[in-house]
Amino acid sequence: MTREVEHEITIGAPAAEVYRLIAEVENWPRIFPPTVHVDRVGDGPAGGPADDAAGGADGVTEERIRIWATANGEAKNWTSRRTLDPRARTITFRQEVSAPPVASMGGTWIIEPLGGDSCRVRLLHDYRAVGDDPEKLEWIDRAVDRNSRSELAALKRNVELATGAAELTLSFQDSVEINGSAKDAYDFVNEAGLWKERLPHVAEVSLTEDSPGLQVLRMDTLAKDGSTHTTESVRVCFPHHRIVYKQTTLPALMALHTGYWLFEEDASGVTTATSQHTVVLNTANIAKVLGEDAGVLEARDFVRSALSTNSRATLGYAKEYAEARR
Repeated sequence: MTREVEHEITIGAPAAEVYRLIAEVENWPRIFPPTVHVDRVGDGPAGGPADDAAGGADGVTEERIRIWATANGEAKNWTSRRTLDPRARTITFRQEVSAPPVASMGGTWIIEPLGGDSCRVRLLHDYRAVGDDPEKLEWIDRAVDRNSRSELAALKRNVELATGAAELTLSFQDSVEINGSAKDAYDFVNEAGLWKERLPHVAEVSLTEDSPGLQVLRMDTLAKDGSTHTTESVRVCFPHHRIVYKQTTLPALMALHTGYWLFEEDASGVTTATSQHTVVLNTANIAKVLGEDAGVLEARDFVRSALSTNSRATLGYAKEYAEARR
């Protein structure tokens, strides 16, 4: 039995701008809460970096993408085909290999101008459950409804606040040079379940990996003032080169936190390890965390300092680990 559902929202922004944000998948982890990471992939094994987009004379293009996201609190991944039509402002999608309990999933984004600088975004889904199981179908119903509502609300929020959000967003990175292999440095970060024993700023840690390369990491981190904060992240691991993550449980000062660990080894066997962060500040908690006199500038400095301190510490221990195995 195939279920068909539709969700919609009105956005105070031009239809062309909304279409662009949805079409450019690299934006998704920042604008859609359930999305952790998206890659364009080639015709080979899913997960490769190759771009398989093909364009037609009428401006319609097709591409294959792999998506890692959360659904009802569980980490899932799947591969989809998309057809993008910028003139009609529609994007159709169909999962190639769905993740159980989903047997098949597809749908369409439709962006309709309403006049002036506003538009209506309609999100259509059709899907079936494995074995047409009613309980599995109910699980999918909940996931599609929750994710669709959060995706549309986030899209509206991010587009409408784009002009004022620049000062609330910061991206930065820290790097270290390692006289050791990328594999060993990658292993140190990948094996985050051991961080309580390996990193002094980690008080507690729990790592689950129900499917290879897709991890849920929960940990209590010690701040410089002695306080602790709990975070949870979904991580997508690409041995032995890159680990991409998105925090799903955030510290009070952050409304969004995504990032990656990158390991690049040169011909001489020297590895550059990099930690990258992108953060959107939660202005509602600035006064509560930093005091009534604090503003966005102080919050930016505080967050950057806290994240860089922990990243540099982790990179330093990864360097010691890798160089000891050279």
